[in-house]
Amino acid sequence: MTTTGVQDQIDGENAFFWDELCGSKFALELGITDRSADSLGRFDEAYFRFYPYLLSYLPESVARGSVLEIGLGYGSLSQALASRSPSYFGLDIAPGPVAIVRERLERLGIVDADRRVVQGSALEIPHPDAAFDCVVSIGCLHHTGDLPGAVGEVRRVLKPGGTAVVMLYNRYSLRRAILTVAHARAMFSRKTTVEREVRRVYDRTLAGEPAPVVEFVGMRQARRLFSDFTSLSVRRENFDDLKLLSRSRFLGAPARLLGVDLYVTVVR
Repeated sequence: MTTTGVQDQIDGENAFFWDELCGSKFALELGITDRSADSLGRFDEAYFRFYPYLLSYLPESVARGSVLEIGLGYGSLSQALASRSPSYFGLDIAPGPVAIVRERLERLGIVDADRRVVQGSALEIPHPDAAFDCVVSIGCLHHTGDLPGAVGEVRRVLKPGGTAVVMLYNRYSLRRAILTVAHARAMFSRKTTVEREVRRVYDRTLAGEPAPVVEFVGMRQARRLFSDFTSLSVRRENFDDLKLLSRSRFLGAPARLLGVDLYVTVVR
Protein backbone atom coordinates (compact mmCIF):
# COMPACT_ATOMS: atom_id res chain seq x y z
CA MET A 1 0.00 0.00 0.00
CA THR A 2 1.32 3.47 -0.89
CA THR A 3 1.96 6.13 1.72
CA THR A 4 -1.11 7.97 0.46
CA GLY A 5 -3.14 4.78 0.70
CA VAL A 6 -2.03 4.19 4.29
CA GLN A 7 -2.95 7.73 5.28
CA ASP A 8 -6.32 7.46 3.55
CA GLN A 9 -6.99 4.29 5.54
CA ILE A 10 -6.04 6.01 8.80
CA ASP A 11 -8.27 8.97 7.93
CA GLY A 12 -11.19 6.64 7.24
CA GLU A 13 -10.68 4.75 10.49
CA ASN A 14 -10.42 8.01 12.41
CA ALA A 15 -13.59 9.37 10.83
CA PHE A 16 -15.45 6.25 11.94
CA PHE A 17 -13.92 6.08 15.43
CA TRP A 18 -14.32 9.75 16.36
CA ASP A 19 -17.89 9.93 15.06
CA GLU A 20 -18.76 8.72 18.56
CA LEU A 21 -18.18 11.93 20.49
CA CYS A 22 -15.10 12.04 22.67
CA GLY A 23 -16.62 12.42 26.12
CA SER A 24 -19.55 10.05 25.52
CA LYS A 25 -18.64 7.89 28.53
CA PHE A 26 -18.26 10.99 30.68
CA ALA A 27 -21.70 12.17 29.56
CA LEU A 28 -23.31 8.86 30.51
CA GLU A 29 -21.62 8.98 33.91
CA LEU A 30 -23.27 12.38 34.37
CA GLY A 31 -26.64 10.94 33.31
CA ILE A 32 -26.66 12.98 30.10
CA THR A 33 -28.35 11.29 27.14
CA ASP A 34 -29.55 14.25 25.05
CA ARG A 35 -28.22 17.48 23.53
CA SER A 36 -30.51 20.01 25.15
CA ALA A 37 -28.97 23.30 26.23
CA ASP A 38 -29.37 22.31 29.88
CA SER A 39 -27.69 18.95 29.36
CA LEU A 40 -24.78 20.43 27.43
CA GLY A 41 -24.44 23.10 30.10
CA ARG A 42 -24.15 20.40 32.77
CA PHE A 43 -21.60 18.55 30.67
CA ASP A 44 -19.53 21.69 30.13
CA GLU A 45 -19.55 22.58 33.81
CA ALA A 46 -18.30 19.10 34.71
CA TYR A 47 -15.77 19.13 31.87
CA PHE A 48 -14.08 22.35 32.96
CA ARG A 49 -14.19 21.21 36.57
CA PHE A 50 -12.29 18.09 35.47
CA TYR A 51 -9.79 20.19 33.49
CA PRO A 52 -9.64 23.34 35.67
CA TYR A 53 -6.47 24.61 33.97
CA LEU A 54 -7.69 24.37 30.37
CA LEU A 55 -9.22 27.81 29.84
CA SER A 56 -6.10 29.47 31.26
CA TYR A 57 -4.20 28.27 28.18
CA LEU A 58 -6.34 30.30 25.80
CA PRO A 59 -4.32 33.32 24.62
CA GLU A 60 -5.66 36.87 24.79
CA SER A 61 -5.78 36.92 20.99
CA VAL A 62 -8.88 34.69 21.13
CA ALA A 63 -10.96 37.68 22.24
CA ARG A 64 -9.90 39.95 19.41
CA GLY A 65 -9.11 37.74 16.43
CA SER A 66 -9.93 34.68 14.35
CA VAL A 67 -9.63 31.22 15.89
CA LEU A 68 -9.43 27.74 14.40
CA GLU A 69 -10.09 24.75 16.64
CA ILE A 70 -8.93 21.35 15.37
CA GLY A 71 -10.59 18.33 16.98
CA LEU A 72 -13.96 19.23 18.48
CA GLY A 73 -15.16 16.35 20.65
CA TYR A 74 -18.27 17.19 22.66
CA GLY A 75 -17.82 20.87 21.88
CA SER A 76 -17.27 22.28 25.37
CA LEU A 77 -14.12 24.15 24.40
CA SER A 78 -15.66 24.99 21.02
CA GLN A 79 -18.50 26.86 22.68
CA ALA A 80 -16.11 28.62 25.05
CA LEU A 81 -13.98 29.75 22.12
CA ALA A 82 -16.96 30.80 20.00
CA SER A 83 -18.34 32.80 22.93
CA ARG A 84 -15.04 34.67 23.27
CA SER A 85 -13.88 35.07 19.67
CA PRO A 86 -15.41 37.37 17.04
CA SER A 87 -14.49 34.79 14.38
CA TYR A 88 -14.50 31.11 15.38
CA PHE A 89 -13.94 28.20 12.98
CA GLY A 90 -13.87 24.46 13.73
CA LEU A 91 -12.50 21.37 11.99
CA ASP A 92 -12.92 17.68 12.74
CA ILE A 93 -12.27 14.44 10.85
CA ALA A 94 -15.69 13.02 11.83
CA PRO A 95 -19.26 14.21 11.20
CA GLY A 96 -20.52 13.69 14.77
CA PRO A 97 -18.40 16.40 16.44
CA VAL A 98 -19.06 18.76 13.52
CA ALA A 99 -22.81 18.35 14.00
CA ILE A 100 -22.84 19.01 17.74
CA VAL A 101 -20.60 22.08 17.45
CA ARG A 102 -22.79 23.49 14.69
CA GLU A 103 -25.76 23.07 17.04
CA ARG A 104 -23.89 24.86 19.80
CA LEU A 105 -22.98 27.77 17.52
CA GLU A 106 -26.55 28.12 16.28
CA ARG A 107 -27.70 28.42 19.91
CA LEU A 108 -25.19 31.24 20.29
CA GLY A 109 -26.89 33.01 17.39
CA ILE A 110 -24.15 32.31 14.84
CA VAL A 111 -26.09 31.99 11.58
CA ASP A 112 -23.35 30.57 9.34
CA ALA A 113 -22.31 27.64 11.55
CA ASP A 114 -22.35 25.26 8.56
CA ARG A 115 -19.65 27.34 6.89
CA ARG A 116 -17.57 27.86 10.00
CA VAL A 117 -17.50 24.27 11.26
CA VAL A 118 -16.57 21.63 8.70
CA GLN A 119 -15.43 18.04 8.38
CA GLY A 120 -11.87 17.58 7.16
CA SER A 121 -8.33 16.49 7.93
CA ALA A 122 -5.79 18.29 10.11
CA LEU A 123 -3.27 17.22 7.47
CA GLU A 124 -5.07 19.25 4.79
CA ILE A 125 -6.66 22.14 6.63
CA PRO A 126 -9.25 23.72 4.28
CA HIS A 127 -8.15 27.29 4.93
CA PRO A 128 -5.59 29.55 3.24
CA ASP A 129 -2.14 30.41 4.54
CA ALA A 130 -1.92 32.84 7.48
CA ALA A 131 -5.68 32.81 8.03
CA PHE A 132 -5.91 32.73 11.84
CA ASP A 133 -4.72 34.69 14.85
CA CYS A 134 -4.99 31.59 17.01
CA VAL A 135 -5.14 27.82 16.51
CA VAL A 136 -6.24 25.51 19.33
CA SER A 137 -6.02 21.73 19.19
CA ILE A 138 -6.53 19.71 22.37
CA GLY A 139 -5.81 15.99 22.12
CA CYS A 140 -6.18 15.68 18.35
CA LEU A 141 -2.97 15.94 16.33
CA HIS A 142 -1.41 12.85 17.92
CA HIS A 143 -4.19 10.78 16.34
CA THR A 144 -3.62 11.86 12.73
CA GLY A 145 -0.90 9.36 11.81
CA ASP A 146 1.39 12.20 10.72
CA LEU A 147 2.14 14.46 13.66
CA PRO A 148 4.90 16.48 11.93
CA GLY A 149 2.59 17.06 8.97
CA ALA A 150 -0.20 18.23 11.27
CA VAL A 151 2.13 20.64 13.08
CA GLY A 152 3.24 21.99 9.70
CA GLU A 153 -0.37 22.65 8.75
CA VAL A 154 -0.99 24.48 12.02
CA ARG A 155 1.96 26.74 11.27
CA ARG A 156 0.79 27.29 7.68
CA VAL A 157 -2.66 28.61 8.63
CA LEU A 158 -1.40 30.69 11.56
CA LYS A 159 -0.67 34.38 10.98
CA PRO A 160 2.86 35.64 11.70
CA GLY A 161 2.77 36.55 15.39
CA GLY A 162 -0.23 34.27 15.92
CA THR A 163 -0.44 31.78 18.79
CA ALA A 164 -1.16 28.06 18.74
CA VAL A 165 -2.04 25.91 21.74
CA VAL A 166 -1.66 22.17 21.17
CA MET A 167 -2.14 19.35 23.66
CA LEU A 168 -0.26 16.11 23.01
CA TYR A 169 0.11 12.94 25.07
CA ASN A 170 3.24 12.84 27.23
CA ARG A 171 5.45 9.84 26.49
CA TYR A 172 7.03 10.05 29.94
CA SER A 173 3.94 10.33 32.13
CA LEU A 174 3.32 8.22 35.22
CA ARG A 175 0.46 6.56 33.35
CA ARG A 176 2.78 5.41 30.56
CA ALA A 177 5.34 4.19 33.09
CA ILE A 178 2.73 2.11 34.91
CA LEU A 179 1.47 0.64 31.63
CA THR A 180 5.03 -0.21 30.60
CA VAL A 181 5.70 -2.05 33.86
CA ALA A 182 2.33 -3.80 33.78
CA HIS A 183 2.99 -5.14 30.28
CA ALA A 184 6.77 -5.60 30.52
CA ARG A 185 6.74 -9.33 29.80
CA ALA A 186 4.21 -9.16 27.03
CA MET A 187 6.04 -6.37 25.23
CA PHE A 188 8.50 -8.85 23.75
CA SER A 189 6.08 -11.55 22.65
CA ARG A 190 2.84 -9.63 21.99
CA LYS A 191 3.92 -6.14 20.98
CA THR A 192 0.88 -5.43 18.81
CA THR A 193 -1.51 -6.56 21.54
CA VAL A 194 0.24 -4.39 24.11
CA GLU A 195 0.28 -1.37 21.80
CA ARG A 196 -3.45 -1.83 21.19
CA GLU A 197 -4.10 -2.03 24.94
CA VAL A 198 -2.15 1.18 25.55
CA ARG A 199 -4.25 2.93 22.89
CA ARG A 200 -7.38 1.58 24.52
CA VAL A 201 -6.40 2.98 27.93
CA TYR A 202 -6.07 6.46 26.45
CA ASP A 203 -9.02 6.56 24.03
CA ARG A 204 -11.78 4.03 23.47
CA THR A 205 -15.38 3.83 22.31
CA LEU A 206 -18.24 2.85 24.59
CA ALA A 207 -17.81 -0.65 23.15
CA GLY A 208 -14.15 -0.68 24.21
CA GLU A 209 -12.50 -0.28 20.80
CA PRO A 210 -9.20 1.67 20.88
CA ALA A 211 -8.39 4.72 18.78
CA PRO A 212 -6.78 3.75 15.44
CA VAL A 213 -3.60 5.78 16.07
CA VAL A 214 -2.07 7.30 19.20
CA GLU A 215 1.36 8.94 19.14
CA PHE A 216 3.25 9.94 22.28
CA VAL A 217 5.94 12.61 22.56
CA GLY A 218 8.38 13.76 25.22
CA MET A 219 9.37 17.33 26.01
CA ARG A 220 12.43 17.26 23.75
CA GLN A 221 10.53 15.78 20.84
CA ALA A 222 7.80 18.38 21.27
CA ARG A 223 10.39 21.15 21.10
CA ARG A 224 11.81 19.65 17.91
CA LEU A 225 8.35 19.30 16.36
CA PHE A 226 7.64 22.99 16.92
CA SER A 227 11.16 24.29 16.28
CA ASP A 228 10.04 26.36 13.26
CA PHE A 229 8.01 28.66 15.52
CA THR A 230 9.53 31.83 16.98
CA SER A 231 8.73 31.07 20.62
CA LEU A 232 7.72 27.91 22.44
CA SER A 233 6.76 26.71 25.90
CA VAL A 234 5.81 23.20 26.98
CA ARG A 235 4.10 22.30 30.23
CA ARG A 236 2.84 19.01 31.65
CA GLU A 237 -0.74 18.79 32.92
CA ASN A 238 -3.38 16.24 34.01
CA PHE A 239 -3.12 13.21 36.26
CA ASP A 240 -4.94 9.95 36.84
CA ASP A 241 -6.86 8.97 39.95
CA LEU A 242 -4.88 6.75 42.28
CA LYS A 243 -6.68 4.16 44.40
CA LEU A 244 -6.41 5.93 47.75
CA LEU A 245 -6.04 9.57 46.72
CA SER A 246 -8.18 11.90 44.63
CA ARG A 247 -6.94 13.03 41.22
CA SER A 248 -7.34 16.67 42.25
CA ARG A 249 -4.46 16.30 44.72
CA PHE A 250 -2.08 15.66 41.82
CA LEU A 251 -3.06 18.44 39.40
CA GLY A 252 -0.36 20.75 40.77
CA ALA A 253 3.31 19.83 41.21
CA PRO A 254 2.96 16.07 40.49
CA ALA A 255 1.28 16.79 37.15
CA ARG A 256 4.08 19.23 36.28
CA LEU A 257 6.55 16.34 36.63
CA LEU A 258 4.68 13.25 35.40
CA GLY A 259 1.42 14.54 33.93
CA VAL A 260 -0.48 12.70 31.21
CA ASP A 261 -0.53 15.61 28.75
CA LEU A 262 1.85 18.16 27.27
CA TYR A 263 0.49 21.64 26.58
CA VAL A 264 2.54 23.29 23.86
CA THR A 265 2.12 27.03 23.37
CA VAL A 266 3.89 28.53 20.37
CA VAL A 267 4.02 31.79 18.44
CA ARG A 268 4.66 31.82 14.72
